Amino acid sequence: MAREQYTGVPAPRIHPAMRTEFHERLDALTTEASAMCALAASVMRHANTALLRTDEFDSAAMQSELSDLHARNRHLERSALVTLACEAPVASDLRFVVTALHIGADADRMGDLADHVARVVERRHPEPVVTDAVSGYFIKMGRNVVDLAEAAAGMVLDGDTARADQIRETDEFVNELHRRLFAVLMSPDWDGGVQRAVDLILLGRFYERFGDHAKGIANRIVFRTTGISPLRSDTDS
Repeated sequence: MAREQYTGVPAPRIHPAMRTEFHERLDALTTEASAMCALAASVMRHANTALLRTDEFDSAAMQSELSDLHARNRHLERSALVTLACEAPVASDLRFVVTALHIGADADRMGDLADHVARVVERRHPEPVVTDAVSGYFIKMGRNVVDLAEAAAGMVLDGDTARADQIRETDEFVNELHRRLFAVLMSPDWDGGVQRAVDLILLGRFYERFGDHAKGIANRIVFRTTGISPLRSDTDS
């Protein structure tokens, strides 16, 4: 009888227990990425308090949460590398790992943007940064970007792509508020001074970018679920 021709290295057999462990690692990455989004929302709540109700601002609590957020991002990065080393993932599994890495980076940056808000306030203390003329813009932006981060946290966890449109709409509302704020500050009628206008423009930009990162997270979950790159989305900036 002719010997069967050898055509290459046979595919390795994956023990079911190893596959189960791999998916448990993927679940852990997803849970951690969601928790980071929720933590970014909490950090921004502190920043909102610093901006609008300075006497109630707890700087130590904010810095503790921010440090936790940075530590979680480092842990997520290490966990993702270990996950990739455990098994060569198929395309859908690889999307989970890569998406978790990007979301961790987005949430980490959101925490930094919230910290930037608080630092502007601390630099100007005891003089308030926000005047009555523009406080309404910051109240609305602050409330909506926290909602965005919390919605992103939920979307990361449940993978519900139906949330993406609402997140994008809310982000566009924040962008519109930022445009209106800029128009007020650049108006000849603005009488709050150049330095205050500069601070307020920076603050508005921090809120806008925070919202953009939340929208980016929503787009990444769509990519994780469908394989359609968020970079191809004409709603992504």
